[in-house]
Amino acid sequence: MKCPACEGNDDKVIDSRPAEDGSSIRRRRECLLCGSRFTTYERVEDMPLMVIKKDGSRQPFDRQKLIIGIMKSCEKRPITTDQIEHLIDNIERTANNALKREISTAEIGEQVLKQLRKIDEVAYVRFASVYRAFSDINSFISEISALTEGDEQDESRIAPEQTEE
Repeated sequence: MKCPACEGNDDKVIDSRPAEDGSSIRRRRECLLCGSRFTTYERVEDMPLMVIKKDGSRQPFDRQKLIIGIMKSCEKRPITTDQIEHLIDNIERTANNALKREISTAEIGEQVLKQLRKIDEVAYVRFASVYRAFSDINSFISEISALTEGDEQDESRIAPEQTEE
């Protein structure tokens, strides 16, 4: 830390404690060059996650918007709000773990679909119909066919293991 009195870079920490709200650490320091004491605050860098929209514009990630969209697709389905919260937490965690500061709406949509498919197939199809902008009944049919084919492939991968037992 640079000393405010002499601008020296050599100091030692005398005291460390959490600040009032707990979101930062207050440190008392002493400059080893001039003996001056000063206080610094250490905070976690919190850069907002930005969403890149289809038109190329960027806006801060809005958890509430995503909750509303997912809730609409889960209406009258046996899906808890905890499951939806967990789904959104996973999306945020994935972006943060990848050290991404920007994520496209396409990536968010695909992650939601991937997780909804595991939770509830009806909610999955509902979300897909809006996200993929189905224009006619054939779009629905092809999505449902892909969904059932995926289930059959999953079962065929499981079946040989069960026969070996």
